[in-house]
Amino acid sequence: MGAWSCASGGGEGRGNETRFQALDSPIMKTILLRTLLIVTSGWGAIQWSVAEPPFWGTIFIDPDIITGSDPTTFVSLSDTGRGMRQMYDRRVNDWVLLNPYLFEARYDDGLKIEIQVNPEFGSAGAAMIEAEKYAPIIGRLPTCLRADVETVWMHQGVQPFGGGNNNLLIHIGQADLYAADGILEEVLVHEASHSSLDAYHATASGWLKAQESDGEFISLYARDFPRREDIAESFLTFLAVHSRPDRISQDLFTTISQTIPNRIAYFESQQLDLYPIVMPPPLTIREFHYDRGTGDWMLAWTSRQNRTYAVDLSGNLGSWEVLVPAISSQGTTTRLTRNQASLPDTVFLRVREIPLP
Repeated sequence: MGAWSCASGGGEGRGNETRFQALDSPIMKTILLRTLLIVTSGWGAIQWSVAEPPFWGTIFIDPDIITGSDPTTFVSLSDTGRGMRQMYDRRVNDWVLLNPYLFEARYDDGLKIEIQVNPEFGSAGAAMIEAEKYAPIIGRLPTCLRADVETVWMHQGVQPFGGGNNNLLIHIGQADLYAADGILEEVLVHEASHSSLDAYHATASGWLKAQESDGEFISLYARDFPRREDIAESFLTFLAVHSRPDRISQDLFTTISQTIPNRIAYFESQQLDLYPIVMPPPLTIREFHYDRGTGDWMLAWTSRQNRTYAVDLSGNLGSWEVLVPAISSQGTTTRLTRNQASLPDTVFLRVREIPLP
């Protein structure tokens, strides 16, 4: 079924209490104690770095990187009935075939997610309450983290969250503990990183070079499982220093910036869509080049992921002709190239973002 991973608070068990020394707040220690009680798996391969990582796991570093008062992209939730689905359940540590309650969550950046709620919740109404609770929370994650999340599995129980398989796994008993400690959104950032970033970046040459250049890891969890966990562990800290520097202490900002500067630079170079944490720039035409000799021209404008645009042409700004009815976004910048042997001496072009259905 592909790779599977879990949050640093609920993944590989660690019995050595000296590892708590990296955490300097009682809240963090409480979280660790709670999650360590529910995991028993063993050690994996270890890669030693030059310096001891500053944190055990990054989901604990600050509860305010994303909060419940932050904007969400969530738009609507619809009941789509029931259907057979294969879901992973950590209570049995295996795949289970169920007939869950199904809901479609839609977000204002064009993404949608099927939320699959275990039939153990008893009724469509009870399942809807859980889906309505978590769909807006997931919508606070940046677009780049939800881009490849196709499904959410929801079960009862106090078991670790999971990410991967284009999915987010939620056990609501554990979710309540995360929420009580203020890190529910931070855990979801970690898990969604597995689903939407790992496949593209974990073995990318630029990322591997950044790891090598940094010479150390941001957490013990990342160091012990560098291929599987370093992206997820590092992305939350990138989000903190890049987009939420006003919400973290200067000491934390400095620690992150000095420990993994090359990883942070790597994430910045990817032009990841961080909406709604970072609001997108207004639609602006960035470039226009026209070669009268060949008739070739190129138009570029700022764009948003998962959006569609139309390009219109006018000779007088009064009447407009649709030149290109639909062109899919190419990321933060979209380019259109055309060949038109003749254009009038005066021509106007405009770009429109087509409203989502």
